[in-house]
Amino acid sequence: MDEISLAPAAHDPLASRLGYLLRRASLVMMADLGASLADLGLRPVEGSILMLVGATPGCIQSDVGKTLGIKRANMAPLIAGIHAKGLVAKAPVDGRSLALSLTDEGARLRARVETTMDSHEARFDALLGDCDRAQLHAALARIAQQGQDGSEGIAADGR
Repeated sequence: MDEISLAPAAHDPLASRLGYLLRRASLVMMADLGASLADLGLRPVEGSILMLVGATPGCIQSDVGKTLGIKRANMAPLIAGIHAKGLVAKAPVDGRSLALSLTDEGARLRARVETTMDSHEARFDALLGDCDRAQLHAALARIAQQGQDGSEGIAADGR
């Protein structure tokens, strides 16, 4: 049988690009979180919604979407889905606005989501030292803030 020769890994010209590395790191972390939350019957976005609604009962659906960076058109089916699972209650506020709160089942599941997310974060935090972790969190928060407040030099949509 002939031996199979594997070509050396291609040089990745993007490996030094911050945005590329952030995206690659995000993909790894989100895939890991997705696998962990799948055991609870949730996707990361659904777990994030439960966390946010649990932390701010009575919050408005559109504000949840803005906080999580979810388009309005995508929020309605997401909330409808977790409402159908009996995890959130909706109450009209005014006009078309809906206030959200967790049901008892939603609160129980939120606690499990938080534990799962804590374990997930700890696995990745272990790759960093305390100083690196604090610096990384601060740097990422500064980058994220650029998109939220449209500060000079970077448009809110990243262009």
